[in-house]
Amino acid sequence: MNYMERYQEWLEKLTDDDPLKQLLLKIKDNENEIKERFHQDLAFGTAGLRGKIGPGTNNMNFITVGKATQGIADYIREHGQEAMDRGVVIAHDPRHYSKEFSELTASILAANGIKAYVFPDLRPTPQLAYMVTKLGTIAGINITASHNPTEYNGYKAYWEDGCQVSSAVADGMTEKIQAVNPFRDIKKGDFDEYVEEGKIVVLGPEYDRAYLDKVEAMSIHGGDEIDLDIPLVFTPLNGAAYIPFKTMLEDRGFRNWHIVEEQKDPDPDFTTVGYPNPEDPKAFRLSEKLGREVGAELLMACDPDGDRFAIEIRDDEGSYVPLNGNQTGYLLVNYILEGHKSAGTLPAKGAMVKSIVTSTMSTEMAKAYGVDMYESLTGFKNICGRYPELIKKGYTILFGYEESVGYAACPEIRDKDGISAGMLVAEAAAYYRKQGKTLWNVLMELYDKYGYYNEDEPNVVLEGLDGAARIRRMMTYVRANPLTEVAGARVIKVIDYINGYEDIPASNVLRYYLDNNSWFAIRPSGTEPKIKFYFYTDQDSAEKAKAVNKQIKEEVFAYVNAVE
Repeated sequence: MNYMERYQEWLEKLTDDDPLKQLLLKIKDNENEIKERFHQDLAFGTAGLRGKIGPGTNNMNFITVGKATQGIADYIREHGQEAMDRGVVIAHDPRHYSKEFSELTASILAANGIKAYVFPDLRPTPQLAYMVTKLGTIAGINITASHNPTEYNGYKAYWEDGCQVSSAVADGMTEKIQAVNPFRDIKKGDFDEYVEEGKIVVLGPEYDRAYLDKVEAMSIHGGDEIDLDIPLVFTPLNGAAYIPFKTMLEDRGFRNWHIVEEQKDPDPDFTTVGYPNPEDPKAFRLSEKLGREVGAELLMACDPDGDRFAIEIRDDEGSYVPLNGNQTGYLLVNYILEGHKSAGTLPAKGAMVKSIVTSTMSTEMAKAYGVDMYESLTGFKNICGRYPELIKKGYTILFGYEESVGYAACPEIRDKDGISAGMLVAEAAAYYRKQGKTLWNVLMELYDKYGYYNEDEPNVVLEGLDGAARIRRMMTYVRANPLTEVAGARVIKVIDYINGYEDIPASNVLRYYLDNNSWFAIRPSGTEPKIKFYFYTDQDSAEKAKAVNKQIKEEVFAYVNAVE
């Protein structure tokens, strides 16, 4: 069916009192709007579903969520009764319709004879990931759009290993989802009745405690080794991380931490922040205000589903400086390696994993401690997806991370985890404070030791069908017209991951290496309407590194933006 036929089918099948139908009737004379909503099904990929809330096959709504869930139920049923009895654990974030979508998901699974576990309220994504292996379920589902703007929602699927579904599993699920007629095939019943019957199980507080115990077990230093009076500020950006983060800080004994009150409670509109991405320094506006009032040394933030984590630290002049994901990664990699070495617990065969668009400075850091740094495609499906093969080879996994403020400190929590990252950063700040140093001092020491790296990860947002088409044209142009020189530096190597490279699977990514200790990468986002750029250089001074990276970025942007 074409988009107009799909639109007409929805109008015919939806009841007159359905809010989706009322919204569709309002656009009956707007063909562009109809096309935007119905030109395709919302793609179910390795990150599940993600899209704007609203009617249409290309949006997040009760029809698309129901169709996806029925398809996953059909996929699980094919795995037999044992898989159905193991069940699926479901969580949700604070966004519009997240709770309703999660209850619909649980009800459809229960109607298909598959046991469902739910939380009594919102929970962070990493807790959901851990619960998959803790409960031994066949799968997990989280209703979340992570850090996206308020008009978005999403649907993340996990498999029995606690990782986001692999490409093979996602393909199998997609085949089943595509076969579902959402107006005929979806089985569902009453959520509350299924709870009473035990087909849907509401998880108790002991499962919150189990997750926090796992997080807190990652501690490296404690007691008299750390200064528990260090002044800290935390914001959950009106999301799911407040209670677990607060509990973790209290459990660890931090005495001088402060919450951004305006951002403490769930708010699906993210009124105080707009775009709830801690990677964006604008998200720290209220944290900085509170930090100045209480003299905080460290500002910490999680995104609405608690998996992303970012910080601001004070420099030598006392100003707050936002760190990018690479810089926070340097601090964490160093703290973990240094801590294990000083404790005599550094494994003989240790490994870390980072994405292909994350700085290679951490590779040099790992090498200095005799630890191997492996690479993966972006996303924690890929980062944590490398763990099983490495463990099979005899490695001990010490850390996994990527530049987009995602960190996996615990190998048994197989997704990025803002709570465990926050614990380790707060602990590190308190540990160094006891030694008379700040995190800023430590970061400067790392640059002195390993090189003056400069990192920049800008992106260009191009929304809608026209934007997606332009991004495709950009990537086609770059491949057809390869650069040979940038900012006076010669291109010495280009890696095109479109068909895979060495042990890295296929992905739409280009990576350029220059003869002046610089490299950059270009890739379209898989979850947002943007094309991303990553620029890295290592020079003999911070000023030179910044200038070199700036010139490379300007020339690459001019080259790519020339594509209309």
